[in-house]
Amino acid sequence: MAIVSRIDVELARQKMSVGEFADRVGITPANIAVLKNGRAKAVRLSTLDAMCRVLQCQPGDLFEWVDDGTEGADSGDPGINDSR
Repeated sequence: MAIVSRIDVELARQKMSVGEFADRVGITPANIAVLKNGRAKAVRLSTLDAMCRVLQCQPGDLFEWVDDGTEGADSGDPGINDSR
């Protein structure tokens, strides 16, 4: 599974710079870059909330799941264990 960032698309749509976005969200431009290039391992919900507030968008406008063909592959990340 791959989560793809679409932050750059939303920033372009809003004609907003990374620096302005970072200031308004309350995180560093370096952390915006980490989110944009897919190196982030997690995003705090409070950060996602702030990003959506600033851009007036939904979380799905910022991140998209793309099937990369690794279903069933052990990535070493246990994820959520839902054994009912």
